[in-house]
Amino acid sequence: MNKLTRTAMTPDHPVITVGVSLVVLAGMVLLSVRPPESLGAGPAGGVAHGLADVMEQRLPATGEPDALTVVDAAALTGVEVESLEYDGVATDVTFPVLPNAEPLTGFLRERLGTEVEWFDAANPGAQSYTAGWNVTAASDGLVGVRMTGEETDSEGTREFHSTYWYDTGDGVTRGSQSLLAGQNELAALNTLVRDRLGDAAESGAVLPVAALYDSVGFNPDGDLVVEFDAGQVAPAEAGPLTAVVGRAEAEPLLSDFGRRVLRAATTGVEEFSISAAPQEGGVVDEQVPGVISPVDDSVDCASPEVKCVALTYDDGPGGGTPELLDTLAEYDAKATFFVTGLPVMEYPRTVRRTYAEGHEMANHTYDHQNLGGLGADGSFAILNAVQAQVYRETGYTMNLMRPPYGATTDTVASVTEEMGLAQILWSIDTNDWRDRDPSIVADRAIAGASDGAIILMHDIHPTTIAASHKIIRELDAQGYTMVTVSQLLGDTEPGQRYTQGPEDPPADDPSADTGAGSEERVYRPED
Repeated sequence: MNKLTRTAMTPDHPVITVGVSLVVLAGMVLLSVRPPESLGAGPAGGVAHGLADVMEQRLPATGEPDALTVVDAAALTGVEVESLEYDGVATDVTFPVLPNAEPLTGFLRERLGTEVEWFDAANPGAQSYTAGWNVTAASDGLVGVRMTGEETDSEGTREFHSTYWYDTGDGVTRGSQSLLAGQNELAALNTLVRDRLGDAAESGAVLPVAALYDSVGFNPDGDLVVEFDAGQVAPAEAGPLTAVVGRAEAEPLLSDFGRRVLRAATTGVEEFSISAAPQEGGVVDEQVPGVISPVDDSVDCASPEVKCVALTYDDGPGGGTPELLDTLAEYDAKATFFVTGLPVMEYPRTVRRTYAEGHEMANHTYDHQNLGGLGADGSFAILNAVQAQVYRETGYTMNLMRPPYGATTDTVASVTEEMGLAQILWSIDTNDWRDRDPSIVADRAIAGASDGAIILMHDIHPTTIAASHKIIRELDAQGYTMVTVSQLLGDTEPGQRYTQGPEDPPADDPSADTGAGSEERVYRPED
């Protein structure tokens, strides 16, 4: 449970001289004949800006050319500092609290607490987590809060950054991904960023996924700045990397919100306060660039004209998974990967690529233990670890899982319901873990395929990678559309079991063949 303490921070403010007061009087005259929305304030109209903003003689922003702009905390009227205490890994995290910005406070409290919890869950050797803050913008009804911190585990210490943007009008705090107009624009930016980083980034590491674009802002000239955590796109010893994209190239890629942020971030601040709380509820349902849906709206598996089949791969990723991804891409096929925590730690870049290419990520526990013998706490722990790992690599929260060996109980159902995870079994077992022969595995999958089938395989076996070439080619030739499990099933209920497509018999029907128990292998690194 997170506990919070608060300390006051009382910045000094400059004294306004008589001469400046005369200018303010002139500004008031100007305001009397000018609509208030031309000032660029948020919808609530509750923001008091410095004199230069009122007069539209915008002060230059402060900051370095290769970094986000910086606002002196002393300019924020009444700001306080809140500390987060966490019952687990050693934690030292602070964040700002602004008067009349309760939605921002609530967002930061919850988000930062979750980030600490998932660092702790994802890293068996987690030792400490520290984070502090600065403000990168405070103008035009917007506040940008940039967090900087360090994670320390058994592999060492890594620096990280994340930046959040609060709208004083609607009370919504958005992540940095929302500065981009959509997924296509994020992909275009990703290409520019990859070019800027060049050889400093590892090949294939820079991809348009939410987890990589969680700290984006602007320098004083309005150039877009993207910050990558240490170890994200290059070896950890290289430290954090920064890419700067010129304003002329970046601005066409921005959302309307991003353009507001650009204006706010490139404005210097003398004094900033929020005079009234937002009138809105502070919640908004928006498609966030970088969060990739496992469902393609152009495919309707319920149509009698469409034959859908779900290829699923367990226990990975493995060394051959990139080759499998190449084959899937060649046939525009999608699959679902039930990943296991130990391989995720070994192949994090493959996890990111799999997600970026539109395949579905799903949970297969941290170390492939039989959940039936672990109890509720043990089952939660080894599922939660993988939830945290995949989120930290991609920004995606998984909603499907597969119990190792197909072994499930009422306790497993209860835990997965609580975690928002549906249980996915299978209708076709290729037994590829036992029969390491590509021809046998391929023939078994192809012969068993039917509309709505869920086919079980394992991408840690080279023989399965070889078999998949034939499986994908033949299913495509037979007119099947290879889709993710979520595409095949549509909406699923957390905790419930599914074995095949929409004609799936009820889980408590004795005639329903779940295939449970037919998967008898365990993960071994040498595989």
